[in-house]
Formats: sequence, C-alpha cells, structure tokens
Amino acid sequence: MKTQFARKGQVERKWYLIDAEGAVLGRLATKIATYLRGKNKPVFTPNIDTGDFIIVINADKIKLTGKKLDKKIYYYHSGYPGGLKSESAKDLLKRKPEKIITDAVWGMLPKGRLGRSILKKLKVYKGSDHPHKAQKPEKLDLK
Repeated sequence: MKTQFARKGQVERKWYLIDAEGAVLGRLATKIATYLRGKNKPVFTPNIDTGDFIIVINADKIKLTGKKLDKKIYYYHSGYPGGLKSESAKDLLKRKPEKIITDAVWGMLPKGRLGRSILKKLKVYKGSDHPHKAQKPEKLDLK
C-alpha cells in the first residue's frame, strides 16, 4: 500500500458556522484551528492547506476564564521608536472583538506562508449577521 498525499487542487472544502456565544476563548480557538488546518480529515497533509472555511458569529459574547479579562494584555507596535502600545482584553473586547479570536487562532497555526493562507479562511463577525449565506454553511456545535 502507498500513502496518498493530498494535492493542492484535490481538496474539497466545506463552510462551517460557529456561534461563539458563551464559549471559552482558548477551547474554541483550538477547535477552530483544527478545522482550519484540516486535521479532522483523513486526507490531512502537513504541508498542504486541506482545511475548511470557518465563520464565527457573536464574537463579542465570548468568555475569558479567571481574571484574564482584566489582566491579559495585548501588545502591538506602531513601527516607530517607542511605539509599543498595549491594551487590556476588556478594552479590546469592546473595541474589536474579532481580533481576540483571530489572534488566539493565529497562535495555534503554523507561522509562515502556509499559516497566513490558512488564516484567510477564518471569517469572524461581531454580531449574528454574516455575508456568507450564499455558501450555505453547516452549523457546527463545538460546545
């Protein structure tokens, strides 16, 4: 028997819809990363993007356990000398809740060209509306 490796054009991709309301951030992010990467499929190949598209709604209703809401700090740099900026998870959740989920998932994906192309298949939205109804996403219950 020979091992069959997935090729770039042979992978069938599905669209999944995940409701993040009441979900714990880290546990949700690991499951999203698994589906984005394609590790749930028997044709998984580490160097090929075999994953599916994921739509996450209600990103503003995600939960952080413990005291992370107050104590977790997100850092970014403006690119200028002395331009290190920081923001608590509570402030970022109010201002840009999509970024919290995207950053958590990005931390679980491979870094480099493959990881960046995989992350483009993640669509995160603040409320319950999304513009991907034409793709007919399947509802995925990860709780």
